Amino acid sequence: MSTLGWHGHATLRAASLAGCTALVLALAGTGAQAHSPSHHHRDPARQTLGAGDGWASHGTGTTGGAAADREHVYTVRTWAEFKKALADGGDAPKIIKVKGTIDAVAEGCEAFAAPGYDFDAYLEAYAPETWGLEQDLSAEPDDSPEGLRRASAAAQDTAIKANVPSHTTIIGVGRNAGIKGASLQIKGVDNVIIRNLTLESPLDCFPQWDPTDGDKGNWNSEYDTAVVYGSTHVWLDHNTFTDGEHPDSEAPTHFGMLYQQHDGELDIVRGADLVTASWNVFTEHDKTILIGNSDSESTAAGDRGKLRATFHHNLFSGLVERAPRVRFGQVDVYNNHFVAEDGYSYSFGIGKECQLVAEHNAFTLAKGIGPAKILKRWNDAPLTARHNLVNGRPTDLIAAHNAELPGTPLRSGAGWTPTLRTAVHPAWAVPALVKHGAGAGRIG
Repeated sequence: MSTLGWHGHATLRAASLAGCTALVLALAGTGAQAHSPSHHHRDPARQTLGAGDGWASHGTGTTGGAAADREHVYTVRTWAEFKKALADGGDAPKIIKVKGTIDAVAEGCEAFAAPGYDFDAYLEAYAPETWGLEQDLSAEPDDSPEGLRRASAAAQDTAIKANVPSHTTIIGVGRNAGIKGASLQIKGVDNVIIRNLTLESPLDCFPQWDPTDGDKGNWNSEYDTAVVYGSTHVWLDHNTFTDGEHPDSEAPTHFGMLYQQHDGELDIVRGADLVTASWNVFTEHDKTILIGNSDSESTAAGDRGKLRATFHHNLFSGLVERAPRVRFGQVDVYNNHFVAEDGYSYSFGIGKECQLVAEHNAFTLAKGIGPAKILKRWNDAPLTARHNLVNGRPTDLIAAHNAELPGTPLRSGAGWTPTLRTAVHPAWAVPALVKHGAGAGRIG
């Protein structure tokens, strides 16, 4: 792990006096370049994750499709072309360059609706005053409103999920490349790179009403923007994850509950391991990042010793929760900027056997949001939280939580020390550095 020495800190402090632009320039030698991938290729599509850059650099490292031959380099502009390129050549190294914005649901939700499906009929059939809140809808027949919803949902599931094979690089071309309405399935594979894309969260066209979920029932949706499921060596870099044109703030309510059409932005689950997420923007979302999807012992058996992930130099802004929520994994979160606004619930969810290390991060909290909210205890699991700033002030996040929530105390000491880090910047420098460097369209 490399860190800034005295001279680096002096340079940074001097630069801060001259404004954000000078700050970024001063940091370039220790941040913008030190974090970056191997630059032995001029083409960003052939760049690989640098040595020592988070958990994805562990062991064999992450090279994606850097070794692809000419026959396995694709430029795609449509969802059909994208899915065809993914399927071509099996696990042979491949590079898929995305030009412009690809829309997986260009024809609209109507394209997936089963014959006879009618949302108004669905609402009429399952209204709490009619159906009640004691029985779920699992036994409803295929020709019922719920059965037709299931059939419609199955059609969307098949259409918008894209399976990413091993040894693949998916990269946006230029500043305005993206994929919207899709769910990238990085499932049971190794060695994947996703870079320079604006990824607009898929919209579940057919959420399910569950009368038994909570005291009032709830709407539940499917489709994460990206799922790392049982896969290893995955690098997500310079992407923007967003709800885009469909923020939850504009969603309607039905049966008195938010008609939720989004799931997560990034899930790392089911024995996934060795993931690095660097220089991304995660914004405008509720349940953002989930690491480990269950406390159950059957799931835990496959998760213990895995779910190792690194998050550095990311911007987390306009989120509600899970940035990230962690079970089991050794997760290193450093040099990120968290901006909490109205509707904020928490950033770090401390779950079963969690081993979170959160250091050198900056938090900008809106008026009325206190530092005690940054951590949320779901289970008793010690964590390391040091050298973090809240609204510019050094803050012990664990002490702040325990002072306000003594009934659910957190313990210090995650039990491990991260070593796979790029240059570690002081927390006060992080907001400007991330502002100028994170997100799609900003690969140097």
